[in-house]
Amino acid sequence: MRKTLTLIVSTCVLLSCATVQSTGNKKDNTSRAQTQSTSPKKNNGKIKPYDKVITADAISDVGLFDVHLVDEKYYFEIPLEQLNTDMLLVSRFSKLPANLGGGYVNAGTKTNTRLINWERFKNKILIKEKSHSAVAADSLPIHVSVKANNYEPTLYAFDIVAFSKDSSAVVIDVTNFYGSDVKAISGLSSRLRSTYKVKNLDKSRSFINSIKSFPENIEVIQDFTYNASNPPVNTGDETISVQMNQSMILLPKTPMQPRYFDERVGWFTLSKYDYGSEELKSDKKTYLRRWKLIPKDIEAYNRGELVEPIEPIVYYLDPATPMKFRSYMKEGIELWQKAFEAAGFKNAIIAKDPPSKEEDPEFSPEDIRYSVVRYVASTTRNATGPSVADPRSGEIIESDIIWYHNHLRSYRNRYLLETGAANPSARTLNTPDEEIGEMMKMVIAHEVGHTLGLPHNMSASYAYDVEDYRDGEFTQKNGIAATIMDYARYNYIAQPGDENIRFVRQLGPYDEYAINYGYRYIDEAKSPDDEKEILNRWIMEKAGDPIYKFGKQSSRFDPTAQTEDIGNNSIKASTYGLKNLKIVAKNLPSWTSDKTDNYEDLEELYGELLSVWSRYIGHVVTHVGGVVEDTKNPSQEGVVYTPVDKDYQKSAIQWLHKNAFETPEWLINKDILQNINYAGYTDRMRSLQVRHLTNLLNFERLGRLIDHQALDNRNYSALEMLSDLRQGIWSEAKSGSNVSVFRRNLQRAYLDAMFDLMTKDLDPKRSRQYFNVNQSDIRALVRGELNVIKQLLISASKANVNTETKYHYKDGIERINLILDPK
Repeated sequence: MRKTLTLIVSTCVLLSCATVQSTGNKKDNTSRAQTQSTSPKKNNGKIKPYDKVITADAISDVGLFDVHLVDEKYYFEIPLEQLNTDMLLVSRFSKLPANLGGGYVNAGTKTNTRLINWERFKNKILIKEKSHSAVAADSLPIHVSVKANNYEPTLYAFDIVAFSKDSSAVVIDVTNFYGSDVKAISGLSSRLRSTYKVKNLDKSRSFINSIKSFPENIEVIQDFTYNASNPPVNTGDETISVQMNQSMILLPKTPMQPRYFDERVGWFTLSKYDYGSEELKSDKKTYLRRWKLIPKDIEAYNRGELVEPIEPIVYYLDPATPMKFRSYMKEGIELWQKAFEAAGFKNAIIAKDPPSKEEDPEFSPEDIRYSVVRYVASTTRNATGPSVADPRSGEIIESDIIWYHNHLRSYRNRYLLETGAANPSARTLNTPDEEIGEMMKMVIAHEVGHTLGLPHNMSASYAYDVEDYRDGEFTQKNGIAATIMDYARYNYIAQPGDENIRFVRQLGPYDEYAINYGYRYIDEAKSPDDEKEILNRWIMEKAGDPIYKFGKQSSRFDPTAQTEDIGNNSIKASTYGLKNLKIVAKNLPSWTSDKTDNYEDLEELYGELLSVWSRYIGHVVTHVGGVVEDTKNPSQEGVVYTPVDKDYQKSAIQWLHKNAFETPEWLINKDILQNINYAGYTDRMRSLQVRHLTNLLNFERLGRLIDHQALDNRNYSALEMLSDLRQGIWSEAKSGSNVSVFRRNLQRAYLDAMFDLMTKDLDPKRSRQYFNVNQSDIRALVRGELNVIKQLLISASKANVNTETKYHYKDGIERINLILDPK
C-alpha cells in the first residue's frame, strides 16, 4: 500500500514538474508549455523518479550543474534557471601523440570554441550552438528574420531522465555525449581524419576519465582511442590515442560593454552584422578582444591615481616549466604592468608559480579558470599566444601561451648570426644564461601582448633611424622597435666597435599607447558609441608620429611594414647586416665545429645563415613596386597609399644586382661546404637567388608598377624596372665576358620566369591584387624584353668566350624562341 502511494505521489510530482517551466523568457516558453506536458504514457517510462536515477550510490559533485556518477554513467542535473543561458564550450587537447597535426598542435591546443545554450524541447534537452555574427535587438521586428535566417544547429539532444526532487532542475544522461565520437567537440578534424586514415573510435579503448563541476564551469577529460591505418606515430598498432579536455563555462548574464575597433590602432577583433542599425544595410561592427578591467576605486581612478583592477589578469606557469626558466617567464609577463599604468592601472597583470597539490589539488592547465604559460615538450621552435573570448562582447576570459621547448635554440642561433660580428658574447654555442633569460623574457612578453589583444605591428621598427641602432645610449633607452609586437628580434645593424649596444628587443611607447586605447576605463561612456569621440582624440594626438603607427603584418607591398627588419632605410640596414654577416660566415667554423669537434652545429648554423642573408635581400626587394600604407580617416591630411619614390626603387634594383644577383662568393665557403655536404652547392645558391628574382618578376608587382605610372608618369614604371633588371642579369652578354655556373643558372631562371609571365595568369583565389593579365601591358612588355635579350645573345654568342658560355647563349636563344613561338 505504501509503495502504491509513493508511486502515485511521485507521478503527480512528475506531471506537475513537466508543466512548470523556467520563468526566464515568458514569450519563448508560452508556446512550448502546451507541448511539454508529460504523462507516463507519453514519456514511455523514460522519465523516472529522481531517486531511481540518482541513487544512494551516486558520487556527486556540486557546481554549475551538479554532476553525478552512477554505475559508470554520468548525469548532469541542470537547474531550470540555467536553461537558455549563454555558455562557452571549449575543446582542447590535454594529451596527444607526437607529431599529431604538425608542429603547432600540442597539449593545450584548442580545437573548437562554441557559444551554446541548453534548451528544453518537449521531453528533451538540446545543446544549441548560438549564432553571434548576426544580431538585432529582440524588440525589433527584424529580430525574427535574423533568427530565421541564422538557424542555430543542434549539437546534441538528450532525453530528460528525471526531475530534481524540488522540480527546479532536469537530469540528463551525458555518458554517450562525452563518451562517443561527437564531431562538434572532437579533437580530430576532418583533415586529420583524412590524413591519418581514421576508421572509427574504438569504444572498447575509450572512456570518460573524469567530470568535475565548479561554480562557473565544468571540466571533462576524455580518453579516446581511434583505429587509424596511417597514424602520426607508426608503431604497427594502427592506433591514435588522445586525451581531450572539454570546458564549459558560464558567461556573464550582461556581456561586457564592447569597444569599437579603429584600424589605426592594431588589435585582434571580432565582428558582427547588426541588422537593427539605422544604416541602410547590415551594419558591420567590429570590436576589440580584451580583458575586462574595472578599477577598484573609480573616483581615485578618475582623479588620475593608479588603481588596481577588481580582477587582475593572472597567469600561472605550467608545472612542467623547468625551474631555471621560471623567473624569466614571470618577469616577461609582468613587464606589461608598466604599459597598464599608462591606462591607469597598477598590478593589472600578475604571474604566479603553479600551485602545489596542497594549495590547489584540482589545478589543471586545461581548466578554463586558469590562464597558463604552457611548456610543451616538442621539437617545434616557436611560441604562440592564443586566447578564448566571449563572442558576444570580445571579453577575453582565458588564454594559454604556448612555449615550445626547442624555441631557445632558434634564438641562440639568430643571436650568434645577427649580432656575433659586433657582440662578443654571442660568438658561442653556450650563450650566457643571463642573455638567454633576457631573450626568453622578451619572447614571453611578446606572446603576452597577443593574449592582451595586440597583433603584430610591423611598422614599429621603421620609426627609428638606421644610424640610431649604432648609438648605445639610444638603444639602451629605446630598444630596437617602438613595440615588442614587431618582428624585430635583434639589432643586426650595430657594427664592430660600437659600444654599449642593446641587441635584444623590449617593450616600447607604442605598447603603452595601445594598452591605453584598449583598456583605459571610460566611466562616463554608457555605450560603445559614447566612446568614439574620446578614442578618436587619443589617436589624433599621436597622428603623424611614426612611433605610434600601426603596420599590418598581412601587407606584402608596404616596405615600412616588413617582418624581421629594423630601421627606416632597408638598403642601408641590409648593407650593415650583410657587412656583419660576412664576418660571421668567415668565423663560423671557429665558433662551432672547432669547439665541438663535430659538424652538426656548423651545418645547422650555415643553413640559417643563408636564411638570414635571404631576409636582408628580401627587405630591399619589397621596395620595388612598393606602396607605403598610412591608414587614416578622411578628416586627416594626405592619402592612404603612396608609391615608393622612383629613385629609391631604382637604387633598390642596383643594390640587388650587387648584393643578390652577382654571385655572393663569400657564401661559397669551401671550409664549410665540403664538411657538411658532398654536393648540391650550385643548386642551393640558385634557389636562394631565384627566390628573389621571381619575386621581382611576378604579376602583382608588375601590375602595381603599371598602375602607379598610370596615376603619375613620374613614378617608376614596369618597363623601367624590366629594363634595369635585364641590364644587370645579362651584363656578361653585353660585355662579352664568360658566365659562371651560378650566373648561368640565374639567367635560365630569369627566362623561366619570363615564360611564366607570358603563359600563366593570376589565380583569383590566391592573389590579393587581381587584374586581367592577358589584356594588360605585361605580355607586351615581356615580349619586348625577350626580343632585346635574344638579339643580345646572338651577338654575345660570337664573342671570344668559353665553350660553356657559348652553349649557354645558344641555349638561351632557343629558349626564347620557344617562348615567343611555341609552335
